[in-house]
Amino acid sequence: MTLARYLIATLILFLVLIQPNHPQAMTWGALRMFPLELPALLAVLVLFGRSAVGVALRMALVAALALIVLLKLADFGTFVAFNRGFNLLVDLSLVHAGWTLLHGSVGLPLAGLAVFGVLVGFVALVAALWWAMGVWAALPAGRTGQIIAAIALVPTVALAVAEIGQARRAWSLPEPVRANLPGAAFTARVAVERVEQFRDTRVDLASFREAALQDPMRGAGPLLDLLDGRDLIIVYVESYGRSSFENPLYVPTHTGTLQEIEDDLSGRGLSMRSGWATAPMVGGQSWLAHGSVASGMWLNTQGRYRALLASPRKTLFHFAQQSGLRTVAIKPAHIFPWPEGDYFGFDAIYNASDLGYEGEPFNWVTMPDQFTLHALDRLERDQPDRDAQVAQVALVSSHAPWVPIPEWVEWDEIGDGTIFNQWALSGDPPEVVWRDHDRVRDQFRLAIDYSLQAVGAWAARHADDPPLIVMLGDHEPARFVSGVQGYDVPVHIIGPDDLVNRFAEIGWSAGMQPAPDLPALRMDALRDLLLERLSTTIP
Repeated sequence: MTLARYLIATLILFLVLIQPNHPQAMTWGALRMFPLELPALLAVLVLFGRSAVGVALRMALVAALALIVLLKLADFGTFVAFNRGFNLLVDLSLVHAGWTLLHGSVGLPLAGLAVFGVLVGFVALVAALWWAMGVWAALPAGRTGQIIAAIALVPTVALAVAEIGQARRAWSLPEPVRANLPGAAFTARVAVERVEQFRDTRVDLASFREAALQDPMRGAGPLLDLLDGRDLIIVYVESYGRSSFENPLYVPTHTGTLQEIEDDLSGRGLSMRSGWATAPMVGGQSWLAHGSVASGMWLNTQGRYRALLASPRKTLFHFAQQSGLRTVAIKPAHIFPWPEGDYFGFDAIYNASDLGYEGEPFNWVTMPDQFTLHALDRLERDQPDRDAQVAQVALVSSHAPWVPIPEWVEWDEIGDGTIFNQWALSGDPPEVVWRDHDRVRDQFRLAIDYSLQAVGAWAARHADDPPLIVMLGDHEPARFVSGVQGYDVPVHIIGPDDLVNRFAEIGWSAGMQPAPDLPALRMDALRDLLLERLSTTIP
């Protein structure tokens, strides 16, 4: 029985120390990795035993390991959703965003049950770690055992430190040593990386604040004068990326729809050009993409986004205001006020409650894209004696969970949106669909196709007096949905020939399908690109 206690205690510590933080490492092969921290940890517990120092160390070790377990779980989640690790300094806001998405996808009861399960699991983990370390701390080793533990502590710590340095390329161990390392100090390495990440993020944010002050467009003008009284409408299609052009699951549907849009709009006298932009993230946090385009700054973390909001950096919409254009934001995903919106330079911000939708939501999605575009016309573009405007529209029908998907209705039948109720609760709910990844991918295919059709039909509706439309994706969906590894999204320029042809000079492809080998611009280059292409003179 005593031996079993030691074996179980050791197994608990072993499993915690080898816990992966990346989906690709979550394999049975992970069980074959020996954690180099384990012998050092056991030596510390035996050396100090149940003394006051030993109890304090035990408390600190339990707290540290429990925190690292949470960080590894956070890494796992952000790798699945965003293809990157978790940054403690700037990503805490994702906890609330994750809860909102979970609640909207599976409902409050299941979401609450999931959170309760996590909390219970964490308490159980802390208790198990405390017990496991207590078993080894109570080992009746005597003075001789403590001396042996102290002696063993030196080489075990040295070996773990050597492996960490080798893995992080701080030094290079001799080949015989590298080839014969008995394991890896992965958990200790995660802790070291988090400390360094915290330090580096603080430095990066300070550098970002300085860069935000250096604006090549400050003092430029006249700007956007080539619009000549025509509107500029920037439309973001949620989760629309290069996967629509590369993943065989999506290519026939999406490229087929784009070709139909191109043929229809060409017949109505509109021109089109398409290129690629590189988004700063995948899987979510659309505001980072929107902010990168608007500000001309690379916003790949929430910390950079917050730093931008505290800076005097001028956005595309500030420049539009200075040129006498009205600036508008259409935000159907925002069910609460958007306090950050004041920074970006909008004359009017329409959140979900301002758009006049009286229909049922489509799970997390507040309203269909067709209604959103119709609301832009009703609230702004159809108003008499209005000024020309620059508008940002963030569509949401192609946002996860991608069920259900509305069908098309005639524009004059949209009304207050209640006509969409017949589809709002149709089909299987997300908690059923999301049990099958193949069904999720198929729903994604249909959702993107609906959004593309919505924008195409809206452009056709205004072909007689066309605005300049910049239609682009905000980011790829999670990797298990997209099936591609890049960060590129398509950008389509739709509108009058004289304005669209301004983008031919940079090599963008004619039509609605960008050439696959066309170089991608980072999203933070799009603000200046639009200002340069649509202005007479730029210094």
